[in-house]
Amino acid sequence: MRINYLQTIFKITSFIVLSTNIAACSELQNERVSQPEINQSENPAIATNSLEKPTWNNIDIQTFSGHSDAIWSVAINPQQHLIATASEDNNIKLWNAQTGELVRTLTGHTKGVLSVSFSPDGERLASSSKEGVIKIWQVATGENIRSIDASEKAVRSLVYSSDGKKIVNSSWDNDIKIWNAETGELINTLTGHTKGVYAVALSPDNKIIASVSKDKTIKLWDLETGNLINSISGHDDNIRTVAFSPDGKIIATGSVDKFIKLWQVETGNLINTLSDHSLYINSVAFNSDGTTLVSAAEDKTIKLWNLNDGKIIRTLSGSSSGVNSAIFVNGDRSIISGSAASDNKLRIWQDSN
Repeated sequence: MRINYLQTIFKITSFIVLSTNIAACSELQNERVSQPEINQSENPAIATNSLEKPTWNNIDIQTFSGHSDAIWSVAINPQQHLIATASEDNNIKLWNAQTGELVRTLTGHTKGVLSVSFSPDGERLASSSKEGVIKIWQVATGENIRSIDASEKAVRSLVYSSDGKKIVNSSWDNDIKIWNAETGELINTLTGHTKGVYAVALSPDNKIIASVSKDKTIKLWDLETGNLINSISGHDDNIRTVAFSPDGKIIATGSVDKFIKLWQVETGNLINTLSDHSLYINSVAFNSDGTTLVSAAEDKTIKLWNLNDGKIIRTLSGSSSGVNSAIFVNGDRSIISGSAASDNKLRIWQDSN
């Protein structure tokens, strides 16, 4: 299949994909302004983007088909114009983001692949799966260059550090592990959660790990020392997803309780609660200036939130099953999403104004 309007995607390279290329966030530090509606402290939390913002009044949708089961995770490689998808069908697929063509399928996992993350330079891809294995792939060739036995249980999520030297993962064994990305050696194991850890995220300055768990807590850790910085409670059910704002001062979390909550990193204080999804939240991600949040949920919808007032900008519908992952790309003018079983589609939502 071919996607004509994607010919211009990735010509803008200063976008953020929080689950992967976190280092890009730091370029926006000097543009921060205070947003009192969401930040109740003296520290600015949200920035204003000088670029023309998408309105999302008119949307084009294109669909990629190829997986035979749920897509759990999506990631972007801007250097090589690639999209990676991780699926319950045990496979990872790399797609050409400009043409929509399948580049290659990466095989080797023996159970469902739950997470993918590109290295900051785009040369490697890390993946994690239900069999507890992390695999490192050479993007240019598709070669599996390293396998790490990370856990006896499922490795639910993973992310490269912004310097490309470390990989952090969460798993159902209740722990968070930090690995040397080059050698595959274990650097540290962080313990403190009492139930399986759904997701981890790294702050843009590469200093703090945020983790969320079935135990209903959010924990903040020092990446260098492994010390616990703070433990935050406030959700009424399992917390499935977490993301840092571009300036690293806010984290967003999404839960089985159907709520999205925004927290101040420095204090752990609750800033705001966003509510409109009718089923549990699978994914949250900030746009590149921190003024908009995208959420994906089991209710088959993607929602865009204005973080200045906490109101919904737009609800995107089109999936026939729950949406597992959604991220901003293309200078925040596009969203890439992956859907659950019975739909199995990768979709690109493009603001066409």
